[in-house]
Amino acid sequence: MRTSEKPASRVPLNAERPGSASSLSGPASRKLPVPPRERKPALAALAVLLILGGALATTLLVMRSGDRVSAIVISQQVGAGQPFTEAVMREAQIADTGVGYVAWADRALVARNFARVTLLPGTLLTRDMVVSASRELGPGKAQVGLSLKPGQMPGTLERGDRVQVIYVPSRGGGNATSRVLAPNALVHQVGGSGQTQGRSSGLVTVIVDSSISPTVAAYASSGEIALAELPGAR
Repeated sequence: MRTSEKPASRVPLNAERPGSASSLSGPASRKLPVPPRERKPALAALAVLLILGGALATTLLVMRSGDRVSAIVISQQVGAGQPFTEAVMREAQIADTGVGYVAWADRALVARNFARVTLLPGTLLTRDMVVSASRELGPGKAQVGLSLKPGQMPGTLERGDRVQVIYVPSRGGGNATSRVLAPNALVHQVGGSGQTQGRSSGLVTVIVDSSISPTVAAYASSGEIALAELPGAR
């Protein structure tokens, strides 16, 4: 007789096999909990405020750029310590940006004051550029008028420039040598009425220390004075 063989038990295809990943029930099969996102309403509110503030500032700048004010602009060079005159000032319409420019209506008051620093043409005048007293025209200073010949002064000399006042002995001066009488003098005036006429006439007024003004005047009367411009000195 043949021994009957027991049929092998069939396992369903979709049955879980021992050792499979889906049958794990330990800690490895559990997902870590995800903490809920923390909302930060304060940061969101701050961001909104910054955006609104920037938009408001931009709007104000655009609106104010259309406002125009009358300010003083310098039309001729004014040296440090020199007095202002209405001839060196003109009116300029500029945007109101909040900078403390001197108003055109105050030009008469400015004309009674002095320049703190050398001001070039085209400079918009601010209050920091104006002083009530001048060290150049104060005690210990003197104005000396010079009548110079061609070659004794630069052709580009202007009011407010700084110059050296040099003694240049004439040919009959014996053994005398040239020397600097004033190393940094201020040109107070060039000519009488108008700079062009002043250059051609050779009339120049300089401000020097009162201690050397008699010497400068004496040498000037004999035609032994020359001026050398100092472009970098202000």
